[in-house]
Amino acid sequence: MPRAVVFDCDGVLVDSEPHSAVAWVAALGRYGHRATAADVAACTGLGYAAAYAHLAAVDPEVTLPSPEDLAPEVLAALGASFDRGLRVFPDAADCVTALAFDGTPLGVASSSRRDRLDLTLERSGLGRYFTATVAGDEVPQGKPAPDVYLAAAARLGVRPGDCLAVEDTGHGAAAAVAAGMRVIGVARLPAEVGRLLGAGAALVDRLDPTVLRELL
Repeated sequence: MPRAVVFDCDGVLVDSEPHSAVAWVAALGRYGHRATAADVAACTGLGYAAAYAHLAAVDPEVTLPSPEDLAPEVLAALGASFDRGLRVFPDAADCVTALAFDGTPLGVASSSRRDRLDLTLERSGLGRYFTATVAGDEVPQGKPAPDVYLAAAARLGVRPGDCLAVEDTGHGAAAAVAAGMRVIGVARLPAEVGRLLGAGAALVDRLDPTVLRELL
């Protein structure tokens, strides 16, 4: 049975995708790039490098800074958007605090860069509950490769098979399954429901501390 829980961050713990759209569109728009919120939404579940490559291809005639040079601009725009209100999903907050109270080891496995992950966890107020966090730029391959989940299990000091993963995208669920974890898929986005099921996640409409406890 699983003995630790590893959460994805964006889309599972916090409703950050609208902020991501604002940040990318603002940062790219400074260079005359015509990316839209829909273009950014197509990158849901991907890491920063993959998102940059996808968005750069949307308007290939525009010359953009390198991914590393653009990253601080995206992060600054994201922080400004968070200032207008970052919503923490109440069901996720309930689960995190309840499991932390039980003494369950908790981790985060995110596709985000470390600077973005730290900003999001700090602004959400949830960061203090996690004993291990792994960012997408800290592993060789991003989701749907299993690297980030394998690293999270290692930092928690448990076997991947002893971890329960919580995801909201097909890419993320596929990564956790490939790592050998059991996966709960929370149906935040209708477009991801089929992908979550196809990846092998057990689908729920909302996260429930009692259900997660029963699975541990």
